[in-house]
This record gives sequence, structure tokens and C-alpha cells, in this order.
Amino acid sequence: MPVKNDRWIARMAREHGMIEPFEPNQVRDGVISYGVSSYGYDIRVADEFRIFTNVNTSIVDPKEFDPRSLVDVEADVCVIPPNSFALARTVEYFRIPRDIITVCVGKSTYARCGIICNVTPFEPEWEGYATLEISNTTPLPAKVYANEGIAQVLFLQADEECETSYADKKGKYQAQTGVVLPRL
Repeated sequence: MPVKNDRWIARMAREHGMIEPFEPNQVRDGVISYGVSSYGYDIRVADEFRIFTNVNTSIVDPKEFDPRSLVDVEADVCVIPPNSFALARTVEYFRIPRDIITVCVGKSTYARCGIICNVTPFEPEWEGYATLEISNTTPLPAKVYANEGIAQVLFLQADEECETSYADKKGKYQAQTGVVLPRL
């Protein structure tokens, strides 16, 4: 299962709409980098955030998530409270080929500040905006900048197509368009 390089990523974005919008270069000047890299793609976080709050003293339950646990914010900068998290979505919309799976890792610029981005793999034939979970592990408020890099997606290609893709399973997060809360 080889990791795909920048030329493959650019070709797939151009020919198959795998990443839209697609930035063919790595943008770095004055921003946390985004765009194509040597063996991956640095994704951006959009300006739509859902910040965790305990105002309603809800219990966090993935089977019955209370949407009142989150406050909606649309801004160029999101301030995440100490030891808390925010949900957000990517700027980019993805269409993953049937023989590809991705691994997504947070960017080191944020990690060095105690800000961790968790994203699950994009399975074969998944498509949509990815929902991001951004944790502030510090005892201080932390800034996240919209429309700048937040994580890197690595593309792994299998020797053959999978037997059952995410689309075949009618996955619960298929074609999501905004920040999507946990679903059963």
C-alpha cells in the first residue's frame, strides 16, 4: 500500500475532483501552511466552529449527544477554552477513490502549542467535508485560524479495490456538508 506523491494528488484532484477547492502549491507566507505537499495534502479549517461548553451540564454521550453542549461560532479565529475542544469542518470537499484510504494527522505548528486535531480516516468512496475535532490540551485559551492549515492527509493506495466501500455501506457520514455531530 504505497503512499501517493504530489504529482498523483494533483492529477487525481484535476481529473476526478478528489479535492475541491484544490491548491496545487503549498501556501506558506504568513499563514499556517496548506495545499499540496510532498506526500500529502495540508487541509484547511473553515470558519464554522462548534465549541464545547458545559453551560447546560450535559453528559457527553456518543449515543445521545446533546447539541446544547456546543456553541456555534462563525469567525476568522476560533478561541477554544482551556482543556476543551471545538468541532469544525474542512474548507475542502473530498471524493476518495475506491482503492484509496487516507490517514490524517495534525500539523506540528498546532501540536507544538498543545492543540491537537483528530480526524478519522477517509474510507474508500467516502465523500464530503471532513468534520474535525480540535482539542486544546493546555490550561490556557487557544486560537485556531480559519482558512489556514490544520492537518495533513496522506493518501494510501491499495493493490486492488476494496470489496465493500463506504458508499456501498451507505455510511452515516457520507456526503456531509457541515459540522456533523456523532450519529449511530
